[in-house]
Amino acid sequence: MKLSLPKAKQIIGMTDLVDFPDLGLSDVQAKVDTGAYTSALHCKDVQVKRSGLRKKLSFWLIDKTGEPARQFFSDKFSQRMIRNSFGVAELRYVITTPIVLFGRTIRAEFTLADREQLKNPVLLGRKLLRNRFLVDVSQKNLSYQQKVNSQLTSVVSKKTTSVQ
Repeated sequence: MKLSLPKAKQIIGMTDLVDFPDLGLSDVQAKVDTGAYTSALHCKDVQVKRSGLRKKLSFWLIDKTGEPARQFFSDKFSQRMIRNSFGVAELRYVITTPIVLFGRTIRAEFTLADREQLKNPVLLGRKLLRNRFLVDVSQKNLSYQQKVNSQLTSVVSKKTTSVQ
């Protein structure tokens, strides 16, 4: 009988900079929130549009780096009652999209919410964190630091290879 060891969990800090490859967003400020079950993504003007018999969800993603807002459409979405940070239940749209943390691409659910008044446009909830990460609130940007170090190592190894 072969015993399998539990998979080691990655330590994540209180905040990080994350990438959304399918949405064309990189280095987006995210807050880790173990009090939230579902993750959230900042957007505006979320609405369902009909195209014949098909329904598509339309939403505008606002990039806090000064880039203009971009419109996205999804035909794979749902609606769910979510309790906001004040404990008030609200009906929100939910999409599934890949997020990159520590070089790993994870398909995760994100509620679409107006987070303009909040510091971080992305909230990472327990559903995404569970069985993958341990939170160390004294740390920040660990995934981003790993990404930058990996890119630097790649550049150095390319230069070393071309010199020889």
